[in-house]
Amino acid sequence: MPDQFSSTAVPTSTTVTPECDCYVHRFGSIAPGRRTGRYPSDMTDPEWAEVRSAMPVPAWLLKQGGRPEEHCHREMLDAVRTSSTTA
Repeated sequence: MPDQFSSTAVPTSTTVTPECDCYVHRFGSIAPGRRTGRYPSDMTDPEWAEVRSAMPVPAWLLKQGGRPEEHCHREMLDAVRTSSTTA
């Protein structure tokens, strides 16, 4: 299910060019860049596509207050997955 900002031209993530397309990279304070896989528990691109489509649009992006985050959403979720598999 595409989000309301899908019409914005964003490179898609593939196994060859692992770009992150989270809101922070697309519209926030982090420049687009290559992701580096760190752990076997990192989300695959299809998993990330499912999670990203379910994430709410941040209030700062809707001009409802707040400021852009400074951390990649996908990397934060990968970190949680890593910590939960090692616990």
